[in-house]
Amino acid sequence: MIGFSLIISILAACGAGTTQTNTGNGGTTQTITIKIGSELPTTSGDASTGKPAEDGVALAIKEANDSNLLPGYKFVQVAKDDVGANGTHDPTVGQKNVTDLIGDAQVAGIVGPINSSVALAEIPTTNKAPIALISPSNTNDCLTKETPAFECGGANSKIAALRPTGKVTYFRTATIDQYQGAALAVYGYKNKNYRTAYVIDDTEAYGVGLAKNFITYWQKLGGKVVGSASIKQTNSYENILTEIAGKKPDVIMFGGNDSTGGITIRQQMKSVAGLSNTPFLAGDGSKTSALAKAVKPLGGGPVFASIPGIDPNQSSTSKAFFDAYTKQFGADAIGAYSAGGYDCAKLLLQAIKTAVQDKKAAAPKDSNDDSGASTFRQAVIDAVQNIQYDGVTGHHSFDKNGDTSNHFVSLYTIGDLNTGDGWKYLEQIDTSTLQ
Repeated sequence: MIGFSLIISILAACGAGTTQTNTGNGGTTQTITIKIGSELPTTSGDASTGKPAEDGVALAIKEANDSNLLPGYKFVQVAKDDVGANGTHDPTVGQKNVTDLIGDAQVAGIVGPINSSVALAEIPTTNKAPIALISPSNTNDCLTKETPAFECGGANSKIAALRPTGKVTYFRTATIDQYQGAALAVYGYKNKNYRTAYVIDDTEAYGVGLAKNFITYWQKLGGKVVGSASIKQTNSYENILTEIAGKKPDVIMFGGNDSTGGITIRQQMKSVAGLSNTPFLAGDGSKTSALAKAVKPLGGGPVFASIPGIDPNQSSTSKAFFDAYTKQFGADAIGAYSAGGYDCAKLLLQAIKTAVQDKKAAAPKDSNDDSGASTFRQAVIDAVQNIQYDGVTGHHSFDKNGDTSNHFVSLYTIGDLNTGDGWKYLEQIDTSTLQ
């Protein structure tokens, strides 16, 4: 005999589209389920980046249900983890995750991924579905455009492969590396008066793109690059660091994630003669609680990192968000993309509401309603493309390529490890003013 718990599991897996709620007066009302996928690296080496974003998505969905955002509908999160056997984000795992999410007709859109290398694998799949994919953190320029030409133009263009339908279905609330790289260069050159830099990247799409854009703008400002290296994540950087020490750079800039070299490089700098007090400059992939906790006890040179957007604490809605977030998950759960994951989910929820109420689009009746999914998902994509959204990470609307109108970049240094994610906000740069 099949046990009761197994029957419940089977019914949940089948994804019934409606539930019956007793009205209290002898009648019942139907509640329609709409699912939101999250595709993020939430375990192992990338947990301090991806898990906070997943929590942000969960909070947005909880608030939507608690406030009855869309009467007659219930929102459910379907969370996926793209960490692979190597302990960090894996494009192959990410692609399988979005394929699985697409296979559930009730999934109206997906928040993620975190890493640009994973996005390269996922975007063609979600574009063909089609389904909205909204990232809080992807910054590689070539995901959406063919500029700058040295990085994304000509034979380097990925647009045709990423958009097989010719239409835009991918969006991001993080500003691109043209702006993040420029902001890091401006901060290092103008604010800290560094003049020479050695640049390392982790060979991944995000790290390489950020490094190239930093170098371009650094040289434009008058800075000198005394050397550069592309190094796949390894346990020992001592040989290259010893070589770098001989060049005596004012700063080492790293393009990559904490899990793909950021932590290890900064740790090992402390034990290399000539680099123990050298400043370390990095992008958002290294602005994590894990790096802050690993590095601060070592002392040594200052560490600076950026986030491609406004600092969440600077927005008018930040207190309400952080109060709700810490109540739900605890203060130590805050990460660089807690607010980003939250805002991406809120954007998607607003688009779903628009699709239902304004476009009169019907949500799929169950997880197998493929024809219903196709129509509804396109209505959601259309609503995202035309959205005007004000959130914790600022105002977002999307251009014809799916890129946010928000071009601010925020700078941080390691601060109190017992406060937030261990980073102290310094300032923000409006990169739309940079020439």
